[in-house]
Amino acid sequence: MKYNKRLQYRSFLGTLLLLCGMMLLSTSLSAAAKNQPVKPGNALELLRKRVTEELFQGEVEVAKVKTLINTQRPDGTWPGINYADKSNTGFQHRVHLSNLVEMSLAFRKKGSPLKGNAPLEKAINLAIDHWLANDYICENWWWNQIGTPMALVSMELILDKSLTPARAEKLLPIIGRAYLNATGARPSGDRIKIAGILAKSLLFQRKEQAFESVIRVIEGEIKFATGRGMQYDYSFHHRVDNVNNTLSYGTGYADAFAEWAALTAGTPYQFSEHALHQLTDYYLDGICKMMVFGKYPDPGGMNRDITRMDANRIFSPATPQRLMTASDYRKEELHNIVASRQGENFQPATFAAFFWHSEYFTVQRPGWFTSVRMHSERDFNMEYPYNGEGLMNHHRGDGTNYLSRTGTEYFDLSPVYDWQKIPGATVIQKPALPNEKEVQKRGLSNFVGGATNGTEGVAAFDFKSPHDPLQAKKAWFFFDKAYVCLGAGITSDANYPVVTTLDQSALQGEVKVMTAAGESTAKEGVHDYTDARCVLHNGVAYLFPTPAHIGLSNETATGSWYKINHQSDSPKEEVSKKVFKLWVNHGVHPEDSTYCYLVMPGAKEADLSSASTMRILSNTTAIQAVTNDVEGSTGIVFYKAGKVEAGKNMTLSSEGPVLVWVQTKGDQWKEITVSDPSRKLSKVHLLLTGKIESKAVNYSSVYHPKEDCSELIIDLPQEVLSGKSVTIRF
Repeated sequence: MKYNKRLQYRSFLGTLLLLCGMMLLSTSLSAAAKNQPVKPGNALELLRKRVTEELFQGEVEVAKVKTLINTQRPDGTWPGINYADKSNTGFQHRVHLSNLVEMSLAFRKKGSPLKGNAPLEKAINLAIDHWLANDYICENWWWNQIGTPMALVSMELILDKSLTPARAEKLLPIIGRAYLNATGARPSGDRIKIAGILAKSLLFQRKEQAFESVIRVIEGEIKFATGRGMQYDYSFHHRVDNVNNTLSYGTGYADAFAEWAALTAGTPYQFSEHALHQLTDYYLDGICKMMVFGKYPDPGGMNRDITRMDANRIFSPATPQRLMTASDYRKEELHNIVASRQGENFQPATFAAFFWHSEYFTVQRPGWFTSVRMHSERDFNMEYPYNGEGLMNHHRGDGTNYLSRTGTEYFDLSPVYDWQKIPGATVIQKPALPNEKEVQKRGLSNFVGGATNGTEGVAAFDFKSPHDPLQAKKAWFFFDKAYVCLGAGITSDANYPVVTTLDQSALQGEVKVMTAAGESTAKEGVHDYTDARCVLHNGVAYLFPTPAHIGLSNETATGSWYKINHQSDSPKEEVSKKVFKLWVNHGVHPEDSTYCYLVMPGAKEADLSSASTMRILSNTTAIQAVTNDVEGSTGIVFYKAGKVEAGKNMTLSSEGPVLVWVQTKGDQWKEITVSDPSRKLSKVHLLLTGKIESKAVNYSSVYHPKEDCSELIIDLPQEVLSGKSVTIRF
């Protein structure tokens, strides 16, 4: 048998995790649903029943299982699996484990045509005995302490009494590598997974006291952390590099907790309200705000997982369903996420969120989602390419700005991607990327952050490339229906061209270009325009207030999965995709170069005139600022002290570096949001025209009648909240 990467991941993770991710059966949850506590004496057996019922929700693939019986070798192995390769990039033994789980399900599930089948039972025992005889240890610790124990304990629970006591006893030490003091049981996503595997093993063994202790460990993992784990901004760090792992390890962390929250509901083991509420907040305000419509992963929030064949997928509704089973807290919002993932009536939330511990900004509107990923001296730019994955991710933290209207714009593009043209990033176009060991670098900039009032806001990046002799001041201003991207001070000493990429996504239909000469449809190929005014593609308008020198490509790109992911089962065959790329040319050796473009998702040609309501107030290395005259919104990036016009006859001055978002109405100040990108300030000093009354505890104002202006002193959050926005409403 030949197993490619997609089959392996979906075979093992699909069969195993989806088995564990189905909705709980209503019969086993009836007591919890009716708020009828289960008597302590019956609780353990009820939990054992609930766990096995979840496993039995999986579908039996009869034809596949029959093939496994017929192709199994006398020693319990299967052809097509390389049993000799136990390396980080190999370990096809995962398929053997997956086969065991699938065959066990077929043998035990009620209604299965193969239930109690003698040849199947023999094949299962041969496969178990082979594993026991060889006890395969992978170079990647994850398989030894999580992957293998998770598969084997699932198999045990499915087989139950069909598993001989002798085999069950011999499996215990292998499953027992998932224990609370294991090297991988660090206080992050893996510790809670390992605890969950141990809990299932204890259920199988019916060890009640030890089981309760492990359940309390799982509950205790729901807490804020300053190192590994859930951060105070609801992002997630798996390691001490401060890289955002919310959509990978952070979802596994939530999934493991939610599974046990639902399983223990209505029993003496149930979790506290505090833990349930905190995990639900993390799920909705962290994980779901890093996803397109709470459904698809944002490419900007992904790491080496973006180079996996199964990376682009709809997230399962299992975790929000489980959270609703365990508690009524924020139930409507959870139900809305479930509806989105099941393709039902869904109401997309409108929000802007900045995760100050991860330098990551997300924005969602009913018709689109976008994000900005940055790095600073406080963190690293990207996850290290562990296990041969994410080999070309060098620039994916350099001000990445992906835009999605459906969530599918970047599906399966990774093998054909141009990794030096990342949306939003300013990159030197080198002949080749550095070695994969050079992917992860600590950031070099202190001034990196975002300011948001919850619906609009600004992100700013004093960009200093950790890879190349390149620097730039980059800023993004997010309004209600569009956003503006500014770059200033772009300077490079390299002997190669520098570009800022606006987009690189799947080509969808025609590409229209507007220049001084008029409008045209770009033919397939690579194009160069020296006076571009607007580009339209896939319902998105990219507008240039000042005619820009751009490059455009709308042609077929080729590549392979193995080029970007050296797992042994990554296909080496060449694949092709039609790709749209759009970038601004800064030339070779740019010095103090700039860019300015507006992005209008869902725009029609008739709507483009509304772009004139957004005015660029400044785009220099000292101040970058944009205002929207209709909305009365103004975003300002003060890299140093300065003054900006924030409305008609209204000015705002800052004594030093700070991010500001202002809302005005007429000649009145309505709202001001500030944050400190440097994370060094305790207060911000602003000077505003007019008189402002001091009515809040976190700011004070002093009016100067002679100048008709108010000095505003705003207290900033400190310690773990440093970098968070403060909003003052007048």
